[in-house]
Amino acid sequence: MHINRKIERFLRQHNMAPTTFGRRVARDPRLVLDMRNGRCLRPAMAIKAEAFMAAYVRHPELLGVQEAA
Repeated sequence: MHINRKIERFLRQHNMAPTTFGRRVARDPRLVLDMRNGRCLRPAMAIKAEAFMAAYVRHPELLGVQEAA
C-alpha cells in the first residue's frame, strides 16, 4: 500500500487532524495537505511516518495521547 493511503487511513482510524500528524512526524503542519496536492515524501520521511504510526498504535501513552472517553 502506498504511504499516502496508509497515512489517510491512519488519520481516519485515529481521528487525527492532518496538521497534528504533520507536526508530530516532521514539524511541518502542511505535510499531509501538501501530499494531497501532489507532494512526494522522500524515503527517509516515509520511514519516519511509518515509525510514528506504528509507535502510536503500540504505545500511545509514550506519545502523550489522550484516549477519548
